[in-house]
Amino acid sequence: MSRTPPHSRPSSGAGQRRPSAADPTGAASPSKPRPGLYLTAVPIGNAGDITLRALDLLRDADAIACEDTRTTGRLMSIHGIRTKLIPYHEHNAAEMRPKILRRIAEGEAIALVSDAGMPLISDPGYKLARAARDEGLMVTCLPGASAPLVGLLLSGLPSDRFLFAGFPPPKSAARRTFLAELAPIAATLILFEAPHRLPECLADLAAVLGDREAAVTRELTKLFEEVRRGPLPQLAAHYAAAGPPKGEIVIVIGPPGAAARPSEEDLAGQLRRALASMSLRDAVEAVAAATGEPKREVYRLALDLADEK
Repeated sequence: MSRTPPHSRPSSGAGQRRPSAADPTGAASPSKPRPGLYLTAVPIGNAGDITLRALDLLRDADAIACEDTRTTGRLMSIHGIRTKLIPYHEHNAAEMRPKILRRIAEGEAIALVSDAGMPLISDPGYKLARAARDEGLMVTCLPGASAPLVGLLLSGLPSDRFLFAGFPPPKSAARRTFLAELAPIAATLILFEAPHRLPECLADLAAVLGDREAAVTRELTKLFEEVRRGPLPQLAAHYAAAGPPKGEIVIVIGPPGAAARPSEEDLAGQLRRALASMSLRDAVEAVAAATGEPKREVYRLALDLADEK
């Protein structure tokens, strides 16, 4: 039976072979990957967000090192992959690391995955990757989904320069010290946070960073994906009243001095003035260009104002 599921086979051409983990050029090569550590991205929510190259590697590897065999096992079951899973997490890393390195040195290909997204990002896998490099073993990466980048893209905040700072400390005093160190950095900030700590974290963010624009992104790529944007004090007030949300959280905060997004009331005022002397289309283009707001949002508001008249 073919290793490649029907939906992902090449559409035409006898003998075609797509690029594999072992051979990124796609040239003919054995299905068995060469010995090494393969840092392999898995989806952050939607099981379909896994690359063809990752699927090939996960099928052909000698073993998959993962944080939680139950979580990874569910994903492997969806894709019909039966490769042996071995646990590798912060509680057993010191014991498992030399065993995994020995297996690679003896000729095995080991895939390393996290529960979601790219391994090594807020993940103990970086020590394994570093140790493998120190021992002269092959280490490569099969890239894919990453929650910090998805959150950044959906936030609407500047993406030309950014810093991912991981999880803030859980206690308020330490968290405020941590945030004060980040405050002067001229870049968009990206943080992870546990849902139950989100209201308190946002309160500290507002206290330390002030009125910066931010976005709380939740359940990225999943059915109930949500992006809530606004100044930090506004977001802090919302979650103080609403309480902790459910799901995985990525917080994105605009850089210091970033221009604040106009409120809907400000946009409406600009549109009314523009509509007094322009067509609806020209008014929308003028206000969108002046404010940097998405044309679709400005157009929606313009239609609402037209209906009011």
